[in-house]
Amino acid sequence: MTETYTVLSEVIRERKSVRKFDPSYTISKEEIASMLKQATEAPSSSNLQPWRFIVIQDQETKKKVKQIAYNQEQIETCSAVIAVIADTEMHHNIDKIYRSNFEAGNIDEINLERQTQNAKALYPSVPSEVRMNIASFDTGLISMQLMLLAKAKGYDTVCMGGFNKKQFAEEFELDSRYAPVVLIALGKAAAPAYNSTRMAVEEIATFI
Repeated sequence: MTETYTVLSEVIRERKSVRKFDPSYTISKEEIASMLKQATEAPSSSNLQPWRFIVIQDQETKKKVKQIAYNQEQIETCSAVIAVIADTEMHHNIDKIYRSNFEAGNIDEINLERQTQNAKALYPSVPSEVRMNIASFDTGLISMQLMLLAKAKGYDTVCMGGFNKKQFAEEFELDSRYAPVVLIALGKAAAPAYNSTRMAVEEIATFI
C-alpha cells in the first residue's frame, strides 16, 4: 500500500502543464484508445458517463483546431489533441448503461429497476443548464484521470479551456446535445514545464 501511494504521489507531482512538444513524436491510436479505456474508470453522476472524445491526430485538422484555440503552439506540435465533450442529454443512455451493469452481475434485478426509474424521473426533468453543470463536472474528472494516466506512461499533457467552443462545435458538426469542454494536448515534452507553487493547506482547508 505504501509503495502504491508513493508511485501515485510521484505521478501527481511530476505531472505539469507542458506547452512545447516534440512534433516528431507519435503516439499510436491503439495506445491512446487504451488510455481512454482506463480513464473511463472515473466516477460520474449516477454512472451516466457523460463524456465523449474526439482524438485529433491529422496534421491538417490540428492546424484548424490551432486557429480555433487562439493559435496555441502546442495544438500543432503535440502527438494528439483530445477534445473532451460533455453529453448534456446523458439520460438517453440510462437503459443501456444500467442494463450492462445488471448483465455484468454488479446489480440485481430489483436495483436495476429502482436505479432506472430514479434516473429517468430525475435527469430529463432538470433544466438543461443543470445537466450541463453535471456533465462538465464529470468530464473534468475523466480529464484529470486521463492526464495522470498519460504521465504514468511517460507522456506529457496540457489541458486547455481557452478555445472558441462555438466554433469548435460548428467545425466538427456536433449535435446540440454535445458541448466541448476542454482540449488536452498529448505528446512528449520538448522543453521542461514551468514549475508553479500552490497555496498552503492551512489557507484552503478547514478541519472541524
